[in-house]
Amino acid sequence: MPVIKYPRARDPLFYEWDRRAQKCGLRHTVYAVNGDQYTGEWLDNLKHGKGTQIWKSTGAIYSGDWKFGKRDGYGSYSIPDPVTKEYRRVYTGWWENDRRGGRGVFFYPNGERYEGEWSNGLRSGWGKMHYKDGSIYEGEWLTDQPNGPGVLRLPNGNRYEGGWKDGKKHGPGKYFYPDKGQLLEGIWVADIPKCGVLVDFGRDNAPAPTQYPLPEIELHDPAGVLAEARAMFDDSHN
Repeated sequence: MPVIKYPRARDPLFYEWDRRAQKCGLRHTVYAVNGDQYTGEWLDNLKHGKGTQIWKSTGAIYSGDWKFGKRDGYGSYSIPDPVTKEYRRVYTGWWENDRRGGRGVFFYPNGERYEGEWSNGLRSGWGKMHYKDGSIYEGEWLTDQPNGPGVLRLPNGNRYEGGWKDGKKHGPGKYFYPDKGQLLEGIWVADIPKCGVLVDFGRDNAPAPTQYPLPEIELHDPAGVLAEARAMFDDSHN
């Protein structure tokens, strides 16, 4: 009995075109419809691995790690100067889900610099901020502002050590005035000292001490008064 052989069915041609168009592994530069360009590794048609992206609209460049189409891992982001067209580094560090996340350094246009931890693109965790006036803050951050314990050092040598809330001195703290040889220890609320004790501290070595030393505190229990004020502050903020 003769055997009838039928030709094997073939997939439509556009299936083959689509298969060849899928991006996986290392590729040379791929241009998007909007003019953006990417050079690097792919997985299942998504940027994945090491790669460099250039955005046509802004000229910005990101070079680093990608994960399923998003910046994730270690990478550097730079933008061109609108006048000189030279590239200025904006951020170098870790990324999570296309946002700054983990440890990294951010360079501001005015020369300021932040070194520390990030979460969801905001300064969060422990970090150090170098301000353009020469001041340096080092301590805890939350939602892009100093929150928690931290130290602010001023260019003249004065410094504050204590609590912060929403970018302002808040809670128990100490303010050192080495230029005058004094120390203020007390409670701050929204950047204002509400209760404290001011004493001479290193006055003999101060470059510009006050004309007269501070008189002795005549309260029976100055430490107790300060402790009571601190307890009242804690109760009102619990």
